[in-house]
Amino acid sequence: MSKLFLLLSFIMGVVVLSSNYLVQFPINYYGLEEVLTYGAFSYPIAFLITDLANRSYGKLIARKIVYIGFAIGVSFTFLFSTNFADLISLRIAIGSGTAFLIAQLLDVQIFDNLRKKKWFIAPLTSSIIGSTVDTFLFFSISFYATGVPWVTLLLGDLSVKIIVALLMLIPFRLLLKTLKPV
Repeated sequence: MSKLFLLLSFIMGVVVLSSNYLVQFPINYYGLEEVLTYGAFSYPIAFLITDLANRSYGKLIARKIVYIGFAIGVSFTFLFSTNFADLISLRIAIGSGTAFLIAQLLDVQIFDNLRKKKWFIAPLTSSIIGSTVDTFLFFSISFYATGVPWVTLLLGDLSVKIIVALLMLIPFRLLLKTLKPV
């Protein structure tokens, strides 16, 4: 399990770093620049990783992956993606870390409480609640009182995250068969 554990932890860190970088870029097509960023598409993968680990190895391992992913993601965000002269960039790093940790740990607990329900109930419910908490915390910490249209960005990102959470049920179901406890 140690190789898989390290791989999932590393992927989690890459997802956090990628999402932190991509959230800085609005989608400039179809009038979506004040509604949606590219980060909305990558971040739901973090919930997929957490939910797969939780289902296969339990909540303690899932929490460890969250903590390691948090450390990797936030460290690299501060090192490579944060412009310390730019307050918004710094707030994005802080908002990301705070939102990620709270939302992922909430996801782990909700998933664990629902694990005995039908296969899709736990990942869907925990991902939607986790995404909602994460999105609100991230956008309010990162962009409140900055002039960035954070409420519309929040609603746009959350809408995409909910759609992606539904789509993530497909790889969840497929990967669940390959990830068995070691």
